Amino acid sequence: MKVKTQSKKVNKAWLNDHVNDTYVKLAAREGYRARAAYKLKEIDEVLGLIKPGHLVVDLGSTPGAWSQYVRRRLSPTGAAVGELNGTIVALDVLPMDPIEGVHFLQGDFREPEVLAQLQAVLAQRKADVVVSDMAPNLSGIESADAARMAHLVELAIEFAQTHMKPEGALVAKVFHGSGYSDLVKLFKSSFLVVKPMKPKASRSNSSENFLVGIGLKPSAEPSSI
Repeated sequence: MKVKTQSKKVNKAWLNDHVNDTYVKLAAREGYRARAAYKLKEIDEVLGLIKPGHLVVDLGSTPGAWSQYVRRRLSPTGAAVGELNGTIVALDVLPMDPIEGVHFLQGDFREPEVLAQLQAVLAQRKADVVVSDMAPNLSGIESADAARMAHLVELAIEFAQTHMKPEGALVAKVFHGSGYSDLVKLFKSSFLVVKPMKPKASRSNSSENFLVGIGLKPSAEPSSI
């Protein structure tokens, strides 16, 4: 019974923090589906990654907050609807409600059918920016969770090596903990410039971090993805 009581207290505390969270309130007011939009917004504002006319691919896009931000960023007026100066392709194994101007593909981008759909949308173009908010379902076993996270980051890098311009940028979610230093090394072996970032919208008690890789290294061999 003590465990259940403690769990209820933890859940109640989390819910209270969530409801009173500044970014949760801001997301509701500004029409974003999740507070995560402000993580990408800060990274983009600091580094100036997304520009008018860009082709941006959003991996692990559901529920769509990052695609919403990119859509507004590529709008000449910053609007959520209307004119769009650029292309946005979103992919996720989970369904996502439509966002005006965003091409959404549901499925695993390693599967031939999904890859064919992606290639049809890209029409032989390569992305200027790839953003990945992909994360595994956490088991609570640190070593297993770190391995799952590393695999998703590796997939994001391989995707960028295949589908992104040499001068492009990849933004990927990582967890600071077991395996983090290996992911930083992997980024440094794949990109000319690597910047670790912890946006203000990432909760301070979360191990969530982001790695930004800018400019693919010529030695980085594209994968078969």
